[in-house]
Amino acid sequence: MHLRVPAILLAARPHGETAVIARALTEEYGLVAAYVAGGRGRRLRPVLIPGNLLDLQLAARSEAQLPFATPELLRSRGALLGEPLAAAAIGWTTAFTATVLPERQPYPRLFQALGGVLDAIGSGAPARDWLGGLVSFETLVLRDLGFGGAAPVTGTFAETLAALDRLQPLLARYLLADRRGDVMAARSRLRDQLSRME
Repeated sequence: MHLRVPAILLAARPHGETAVIARALTEEYGLVAAYVAGGRGRRLRPVLIPGNLLDLQLAARSEAQLPFATPELLRSRGALLGEPLAAAAIGWTTAFTATVLPERQPYPRLFQALGGVLDAIGSGAPARDWLGGLVSFETLVLRDLGFGGAAPVTGTFAETLAALDRLQPLLARYLLADRRGDVMAARSRLRDQLSRME
């Protein structure tokens, strides 16, 4: 397997002394996990920030082997980590996506939607301008994974927050039933940040 694809980095977990296991979403191949040698080093650490758009080269001897990855940065969202609300929104969307999607199953609509939400968060627009997109993304994940659901009612900031709150039990029950802890904590941090704007 030798691939070169654009990918949104969702997570990077330490592995050994200097490497990481990266989980990234691609349009054509879905969620892929890969070994990145030197991923904790000075050169790659700023590249391997969740939410960053990467040019990802993957190589493996067989489909069953964890591929080796060489990432190159296409678009950084690292500057947003200093803004609590943007950091919480990116943290939630990337952790949620990394947790609920099965590996190597393409979800092109989810790739496009996640990219759009991250771009909106990174644009510097106020939360009331991108929160509806985040709610729509959560709803799309539920639909694409087979749990249906009506389109959320959004409009005013208060209505969008109410729609976000209505999705929480559905996400917890259907998608995160066995792994709620850390992932739902990321959503709670985002909700706390948003409540300061009400």
